[in-house]
Amino acid sequence: MRYEGPVYRPPSEADSLLIQATVGCPHNHCTFCMVYKSGPRYRVRPVEEICEDLVTARRFHGTDVRTLFLPAGNTIAMDTDALVTVCQAAREQFPHLERITVYGSSSYILDKGVANLIRLRQAGLNRIHVGLETGDDETLLRVKKGSTAAEQILAGQWVKESGMELSLYVVLGLAGAERSLPHAEATAQALNAINPDFIRIRTFVPKKKTPMLRDWQQGRFTMLGPHGILEEMHRLVELLQVNSFFTCDHYTNYLPLQGRLPEARKSILAAIEEGFQRPESSYRPFFIGSE
Repeated sequence: MRYEGPVYRPPSEADSLLIQATVGCPHNHCTFCMVYKSGPRYRVRPVEEICEDLVTARRFHGTDVRTLFLPAGNTIAMDTDALVTVCQAAREQFPHLERITVYGSSSYILDKGVANLIRLRQAGLNRIHVGLETGDDETLLRVKKGSTAAEQILAGQWVKESGMELSLYVVLGLAGAERSLPHAEATAQALNAINPDFIRIRTFVPKKKTPMLRDWQQGRFTMLGPHGILEEMHRLVELLQVNSFFTCDHYTNYLPLQGRLPEARKSILAAIEEGFQRPESSYRPFFIGSE
C-alpha cells in the first residue's frame, strides 16, 4: 500500500484501516493548523491506485475489517463519482465494514449538495468528521477557516439530512481571551442548530510554523490558561440543547470529560466546576505543538 505525507486521522479512528484517497488539504489556509503547511500539495489519488490498495489491504488483513478511514485532510472534496466508486470497492473487499469515514470541511460539503451526500451514504460512506472550530464569525474570519457560521450550520444540517453521522470539532481557546465568551456562545448556537451526533472538544495549542504561533509570540493573541479554558467550556455546555455525544478525546484537553447530552450535562458541569478548584499549575504544562 502507498501513503504520502503525514498520517493524520482522528483519535476515534485509531483502530480503523487507513487507505489514502486524497493527499494534503485543498484549503490549507487555516492559521492554527500546521499539518500540510510544508506540503504535500493537495491532489486526488487515481481511483485505480486506491482500489489496488484496498485489494492489498484485504490480502494483509483479511475480510474482517470493521472500520475504514480515508485520509487525508479533506477527502470529501474529491469528485463524487470517484468517491462513490472507492466506497463501493471498499464494501466489496470488506463485507463486514460497519463504518467508512472521511474528513470534510463545510465549504466542500456545500459544494456536494444534499443529493450527492445521499449518493455517498448509499455507497457506504456513513460518517464525516468536520472541523467546526467555532461558531463565531469574527474568529472564523481571523483564523481563515474559509466559511461562515451560517455556512457551517447549513453544511452540518445537510450531512444530517443525508443520513450520515456527523462528528463536529470545537477548539476551546481559539478566540483567545478577547472573544472567549462570544466564541462559546456562538459555538453553542451553531451546535444547537446542527445537532451533530458527536461534539469533540480540542483545546487550542499554538503549532510550529503557523501564523497563530507568531501572533501569540508577538503579543497579538492572548491565550487562555486552564481556568479560562474551563470557564469557556462551562459556558458552552450550559447553553447546549442537543442530543449528542460530548467528548474531550484529545491530548490537548485539560479534563477527560464525556457523556451523552442532555443526560450528562449536570455531571459534566459539576466536573468542570470541580476543575476550577484545582490550581492551574496542576494541569498539563504549556507546550508548542509539533504535529
